[in-house]
Amino acid sequence: MSKLTQEEFRNYLKSVRELAEGPFEVMQKEVEVTNKFPQEFIDLAIENNLYRYALPEEYGGWGLSEREILQVQEEFSRGPGGMRMHLHYAADLNWRILDDYGCPELKAEYMDKFCDKTIFTCFALTEQTGGTGADLHSTAIKDADGNYVINGEKWLISHTDVAQFAYVIAVTDPEKKGDERLSAFFVPMDAPGFELVPMPHMMGCRGAGHAGFKMTDVKLDPKYRLGEEGQGMEVAMHSLAISRVHIADSNLGMCQRMLDISIARARDRVTFGKPIISRQAIKMKLANMAMTTHALRCMVMDFADDYDNDPHGEYIAEKASMCKLYSIDATRLVSDEMMEIFGGDGYFEDNPIGPCERLYRDARAMWLEEGAPTIQRITIAREMDRHNGHLVYNNWLAGGDL
Repeated sequence: MSKLTQEEFRNYLKSVRELAEGPFEVMQKEVEVTNKFPQEFIDLAIENNLYRYALPEEYGGWGLSEREILQVQEEFSRGPGGMRMHLHYAADLNWRILDDYGCPELKAEYMDKFCDKTIFTCFALTEQTGGTGADLHSTAIKDADGNYVINGEKWLISHTDVAQFAYVIAVTDPEKKGDERLSAFFVPMDAPGFELVPMPHMMGCRGAGHAGFKMTDVKLDPKYRLGEEGQGMEVAMHSLAISRVHIADSNLGMCQRMLDISIARARDRVTFGKPIISRQAIKMKLANMAMTTHALRCMVMDFADDYDNDPHGEYIAEKASMCKLYSIDATRLVSDEMMEIFGGDGYFEDNPIGPCERLYRDARAMWLEEGAPTIQRITIAREMDRHNGHLVYNNWLAGGDL
C-alpha cells in the first residue's frame, strides 16, 4: 500500500480527473491537428506525479499497489485517448520490463530516471511480416567480440517520438523453433543504424507518436539483453499480461466518462417537452451502460487484488486476457449507446455539448492495443489447457482464490 492516507489518495484521484477533463481536453484541440503533444502536457504530467506514482519507492516512486495504480489510471483515462495511451504506458511497460528483467548495472543506471521522464521507452514487438508472436524476423546475432548485432524492422510502435530506448524482441538463435528463438533487448534509439520510419495519423488517440523503425547492424553490449537468451517471448508475454489489464482499465475510464456525459446529455436534451432521460428507451440504454461499466470495474479490481497478492500467480495471464477481451465488448456497447443518446450532434468534432465524437474514435484503438480479441481468446484457451481444463471457478471450489 502507499504511504498516502485514504483522504490524500482520494484527493489525488480528484485532481487527476480535473486534469484529464480540464487542461488536457483544452490541449487536445491542438493535438488533433498536429498529432504531437505540447511540452505543457509533459510538464503537467511531471508536476502532477503521473510518471512517479506507479514506480516502486526504491526508485523515487510512490510504491502504490496495483489496485491503487489502476484507480489513478481510470481517472486520467477519462481524458484524451493519446494522452491516456502515453500515461498508461508510463505507469506500466515503460519501467516494469527493465525492473523485472534488466541486469543490476542497467537498473542502477536507469531506473530512478523514469520518475520525472528523464528517460522514456517504447515497446517493440510487432512486425509487418511477423505479427506479434514467435514468427518474428528481426535478428540479434553475436559477433566475434561477443556483442549483439541487431537487424530488422518493427511496426506500429507507440511513443517513438519521445522515447530514448526501445524494448526489442528479436531472434538470437535461428536454428531453434518457436519461442526459444527469441530474446529481449534494451536498445538505445540513438545507436548508429537505428532509423525511425514515419506513419500516418491514426483515427483516434492522436499524439501517441506511432512509427516504425529499422535497425541496420545496431551493435549492442550484452548487458543490454533482458533476461536470458531464449527468454524473449516470456519477457514480452508476462509484461503484456499486466499491460492488458491496464488497457481494460483504460476502457473502464472511458466507459465511465461516456456514461457520465450520456446521463448529462439525456437530462439536457428535450423532445416533445420532456428530457429524453424520462423516456423508457433511454433509461434502458443508460441501465445497460451502467451495468456493463460496473461489471468491467469488478473484473479489473479482481485482477488487481490477485496481482497484489502474487504478481506471478497461476491465473494472472488468463484473467488479464479476460479483462482485456471483456473491456472491448463493454466499450463497444457503451460507446454505441452514447452516440445514439447524443444523436446527430454527437457526430461532430469539437462539440460544446461534449467530446462524444472524439471518445468514440479513441475507443476503437482498444480493439488492437496489446492484442486483438482473437489473441485474447487464444491466450485464455491456452491457459485453461495448461491448467488441465480447470477454470478459475474450479480453483475456488478446491479452496483457492476465485
